[in-house]
Amino acid sequence: MKNTKRFSVFWFNPNPTIGSELQKVRPCVVVSPEIMNDVVDTILIVPLTSTIKSWPFRITLNVLGKKSSAACDQLRVVDKTRLREYIGSLSPTESKEILNILKAIFTY
Repeated sequence: MKNTKRFSVFWFNPNPTIGSELQKVRPCVVVSPEIMNDVVDTILIVPLTSTIKSWPFRITLNVLGKKSSAACDQLRVVDKTRLREYIGSLSPTESKEILNILKAIFTY
């Protein structure tokens, strides 16, 4: 898959899902570094949702002209074949915010 750079935004297909996992085709942010993305067939992604919650482990982004919430609490490892069309990239500020949330999650 081309353009699997960190903080790229893609459409992805999460199905099949179970339980409380986010369902249906939706955008996601690639959060794994290129050094991983270039050598393995899986990537770490944060799914985006249109359900905006003011939780400390989510940030609101503007993707495709709509408000989306980056659901860092739903961090997933997925096969690259789940990625669909490339949408764009996050700004440096948005990228830093996601990294700060992930850092907080793993150091809490």
